[in-house]
Amino acid sequence: MLDNSKPLLEVNNLRKYFKVGGGGILGGKKSWLKAVDGVTFSINHGETLGLVGESGCGKSTTGRTIIRLYDATGGEVNFDGTDLTKVPEKELMPFRKRIQMIFQDPYASLNPRMTVTDIIGEGITTHNISRGAERQERIFNLLMRVGLKREHANRYPHEFSGGQRQRIGIARALAVEPDLIVCDEPISALDVSIQAQVVNMLEDLQDEMGLTYLFIAHDLSMVKHISDRIGVMYLGQLAEVADSDELYNHPQHPYTKALLSAIPIPDPDLTRKNKRIILQGDVPSPIDPPPGCRFASRCSIASEQCRRETPVLRDRGAGHLVACHNV
Repeated sequence: MLDNSKPLLEVNNLRKYFKVGGGGILGGKKSWLKAVDGVTFSINHGETLGLVGESGCGKSTTGRTIIRLYDATGGEVNFDGTDLTKVPEKELMPFRKRIQMIFQDPYASLNPRMTVTDIIGEGITTHNISRGAERQERIFNLLMRVGLKREHANRYPHEFSGGQRQRIGIARALAVEPDLIVCDEPISALDVSIQAQVVNMLEDLQDEMGLTYLFIAHDLSMVKHISDRIGVMYLGQLAEVADSDELYNHPQHPYTKALLSAIPIPDPDLTRKNKRIILQGDVPSPIDPPPGCRFASRCSIASEQCRRETPVLRDRGAGHLVACHNV
């Protein structure tokens, strides 16, 4: 039974490090790539939290660690009151039913040797939701719900377009009636003409089924459209979290301002007036990040304190969280 008085998902100080170098016959020094390093956020029931940032900032790793595709190096992932990082692998089955994922690549995420019926029905069978004719009717209903047809059920993935494949992936995620869906850049591999259709469908499904989304993407305009709140990541850490409109209208972190200035504006006059912020300097290595703020090497307002002390997310009012010493 869901407790709607508390957030559905609470992520506290989540860390995921990958070992690089060291060991083996050549030995060498062991290092750690800090893909996710101290991320904290929550998602309420029926809410969509957008997670944005440039490639390599740790967005997808965060999502995969939450659903236990990766084991966390540290921190907590509290889902409906249970810390998933402490649940033994053999006891994860009930939580895998309640948390599903839509993957970025609709070509690689579907087994080419399975029919659509087998792909969507696998979870239904595994979680013993229905059998026989009832199972097949459930699959037909899911296909129609995502904009496909009953006759598509016996086809293979190679017979579909990229947008249709992603719809199959969405139907697969919906098949087990989850509470939370991690959408890992679900539209980035699709044509622009298809992206809006898929996002609108996700919003409709959320309203119909009471779903909660973690929506990972790098398309800032699309994230604004679908998200209630947005978190901005940089090099494994959160730089800013705020309501969608608040973040876009009043960004406070220098990195967020630079990201928003890069959004194309379909108006030549406004484009000429819009001042593009060009970041200087290099992105630090996630293997050996510098002390202090990880954005300091590219920040125009960085101080000595920024290079010494790591800023923490602080509420600047109305739930607008910013990790910056100079804001």
